[in-house]
Amino acid sequence: MINKENLTMLTDFYEITMANGYFESGMTEDIAYFDMFFRRVPDEGGYAIVAGIEQVVDYLDNLKFEDKDIEYLRSKNAFCEEFLDYLKNFKFECDVWAVPEGTPIFPHEPIITVRGPVIQAQFVETMILLVVNHQSLVATKASRIVRAAQGRPVMEFGSRRAHGTAAAILGARAAYIGGCCGTACTISDRDFKIPALGTMAHSWVQMFPNEYEAFKKYAELYPENCILLVDTYNVLKTGVPTAIKVFKEIKPKKMGIRIDSGDIAYLTKRARKMLDDAGLQDCSITISNSLDEYIIRDVIMEGAQIDAFGVGERLITAMSEPIFGGVYKLSALEKKGKIIPKIKISENVEKITNPGFKTLYRLFDKDSNKALADVITMDGEEIPEVDGYEIFDPNAIWKKKKLSNFYAKNMRTQLFKAGKRVYDCPDIEEVKKYCAEQMETLWEETLRFENPQTYYVDLSKKLWDVKHKLIQEHSGK
Repeated sequence: MINKENLTMLTDFYEITMANGYFESGMTEDIAYFDMFFRRVPDEGGYAIVAGIEQVVDYLDNLKFEDKDIEYLRSKNAFCEEFLDYLKNFKFECDVWAVPEGTPIFPHEPIITVRGPVIQAQFVETMILLVVNHQSLVATKASRIVRAAQGRPVMEFGSRRAHGTAAAILGARAAYIGGCCGTACTISDRDFKIPALGTMAHSWVQMFPNEYEAFKKYAELYPENCILLVDTYNVLKTGVPTAIKVFKEIKPKKMGIRIDSGDIAYLTKRARKMLDDAGLQDCSITISNSLDEYIIRDVIMEGAQIDAFGVGERLITAMSEPIFGGVYKLSALEKKGKIIPKIKISENVEKITNPGFKTLYRLFDKDSNKALADVITMDGEEIPEVDGYEIFDPNAIWKKKKLSNFYAKNMRTQLFKAGKRVYDCPDIEEVKKYCAEQMETLWEETLRFENPQTYYVDLSKKLWDVKHKLIQEHSGK
């Protein structure tokens, strides 16, 4: 975690009041199962990207109540001393499963499952949701923006607009997983090895008597990678001509200009012609200034001459829809080794939970390796890889489809067993590569920005029967 700060107490207060209640009710050793999942994709998109699993692992691996935590809780005069002693000697003993970082995910899928003593399994809710909701939101937004750029590099430039230090640092990490090529956030390079990128601000140009002297000094200092900001005064009348003059004099190994304001399409087309006419065909053009996937898509369609994008506030804050609605719900209890499924029912159909201890499978076409559908099953079930396997829409069960020539993959892996970490988090470059590979398994129809084709998440017949039975039982009361 950032600065290795102990974040055990970063929790909703009711987690502690419930924990004390469980303790005083003699339920300390009762085994519960909780699922973390989300209900809808941000921006009405067709998919999301899971991120933040490494930070969840780090958090769970370092759960510990310090003396100052115990003293604080004692000062609330709400908790019995026996419970405070329990917390003082707290030891994480849960089993945890999760979908690996960088995986495309869909509504209602169990992204994380925690099994263990109810006090422990309940307590970690806040931090799991905080970390995974935030990073999944940013990774998903980054993925959309990177796709809009159509192969052009996208740099994350949002640190100064992020909602706090952790949001800047971990947001840069999530954006990198989602496909960005680097970040302006220096500490994210130091801590996570995400390439730090950046050149100059307008203040650099303003500090010199004129653009020529500012550009010349910068080119002399950084001849290996000289990107000049040309919109401090006038892009076409002074900025680009002065940059051309300096490039021809200093001849930096790598050269480019950045435009941070104005009509992107018009300015880049004019600037490109000026650079080409000057024999600087290798000079790149980078654009920044409040970009998102829609603006990027539109200016490319308008013929803008852009080689790279710097995207800030609308990426790091996921400005268009800054909430990833992940939730953490009880799905089962365990009594004498027997799992008892539990369900949350609502008049809002999308809020009815899937009960029991579950597994998530993704079905792929054997020829194209494209993802066909996901199936949530009861734990221990296997998907028969035979022609004629039938899937159905759990929200419209008359919609059925028989699959053939496919294979099934369990999409989850175990992180902790009896509180012991059994998972080594992959390097950030591995996660980024894995994410790109997994994105290739999705159909173009699912990737559309507007009205994407729904990717179906099916329930196995066994899980559907359990869910339907519980709904009927509770509806009859």
